[in-house]
Formats: sequence, C-alpha cells, structure tokens
Amino acid sequence: MLKDIERVLVDEKQIDKINGELAQKIMKDYQNSTKPLIVIVILKGSMIFASDLIKKLDLPLEIEFMKVSSYGAGTKNSGEIKIHLDLARENLEQYDLLIIEDIVDSGRTLSRLTQLLKNRNANSVKTCTLLDKPSRREVPFTPDYCGAEIEDEFVVGYGLDYDEKYRNLPYVAILKREVYS
Repeated sequence: MLKDIERVLVDEKQIDKINGELAQKIMKDYQNSTKPLIVIVILKGSMIFASDLIKKLDLPLEIEFMKVSSYGAGTKNSGEIKIHLDLARENLEQYDLLIIEDIVDSGRTLSRLTQLLKNRNANSVKTCTLLDKPSRREVPFTPDYCGAEIEDEFVVGYGLDYDEKYRNLPYVAILKREVYS
C-alpha cells in the first residue's frame, strides 16, 4: 500500500489533536442539553474517525449507524439519498443527533441526510466531519464541526478508501494519481 501513497496529508499526531479539539467543541455545545445525544456514524468511511472521537467525548451518548449514498447517472452525484442501512429508532424528537462523516466533498449527501433527519422531527441535527473540501462544494452546506479543510486531492487512510482499500492506514494521505486513473 505504501508504494501507492504520494504523501501524508494529515499524520497520526495531527489526527489526535483534531479529535481532541473537536471533542472539546462538541462537549461545550452539548453539556447543558436536556435531550439525549445520539451519534450517527456514517459507514463505512467514518467508522475509525468516529471511534476515536467518541472515546474523547465525556458526555452521555448513544451510537447508531447509517449507510447512505447519493446516486445518479454514471458517476454523477444527484444528491438524492439512497439508504442502505437506516436508523433503528423512532421518536427522534426526543433526541439531539450528531452525524459523523469522514469527508465532505460536494456536500450533497450530508446536506440531504441532515434535511431527512430534520424532517423526521429530530430535536436537533448537527454534523461533524474529519475533512472538508470546500472547493468541491456543489450545494450550500457547511458542517457544524470540521477537523481540517484540505485541498482538492484524492485522499485515503484513516477510514477513507479507494476500491475498499487503504482504510487501515493510520493517517490521511494523497493517493498517487496513477493508482486511480
């Protein structure tokens, strides 16, 4: 795998620092909430990030998983949500929801998912992402919590993949273009 990496973009130390900073912001915002917090982990990419972040949250919380995608003709992202794994919860008005995602690119999937959960009457819905590529945004969407903004590069590691590979790298790296083109 290492031969496919152009360079490390966010190393292990930086990731740990980002997770600590995000945890502090999240705890500050939810410390006085009267509603239980449900952390929604978006599979598969955010699993590793969410696991490390959740361990730093000194808050009562519950964990749920969703697997969603946006689809369209060919490789074009339509922004419509296809739910592969949905929440096993009802009565969302009784909960604050925090969606954890690995990376925000076009913004379409997380924007639509946020709206879907608001339409299900959740008390509140916020989003947290490890990485954000604002230069790729196709819809007006800003995550509530963002670990780092990155350049428009194809990145892998720390949960992010190419063809289901590289998720287990302990850092975020730029994949050599010849690997995926």
